[in-house]
Amino acid sequence: MAGLLRFVSVVASLIVLASFVMFAIDESATASDASTRAIAGQAAAAAPDPTAREETLREQAHSKPREAVDDADDILIKPFAWASDGSSSRWARKGVPTLLALLVYGFALGFLARAIRIRG
Repeated sequence: MAGLLRFVSVVASLIVLASFVMFAIDESATASDASTRAIAGQAAAAAPDPTAREETLREQAHSKPREAVDDADDILIKPFAWASDGSSSRWARKGVPTLLALLVYGFALGFLARAIRIRG
């Protein structure tokens, strides 16, 4: 059981971290490289719980592998979306739930896996 928890902890953390890194790269890209569709997709990528319209825009702006990572990230950070509701900053809307998800998935699940291994 400890090994499974550790595996889930690492995979979930890597997905959340990869999605945030890709978001940060998008945000720091120059404006001259972005089309209107890509800009709409980047705005949707900042939402921890995207609407159906935002999801469609994001799918149009991103490659299939990138969209798969973002879809998995949506599921993983959705429980933490409440922490940034109402923020006007895209960095806060993406960053706060990401930080909370990393704390839970990376730290808490890893800690639980170590505790199970010690007791077992």
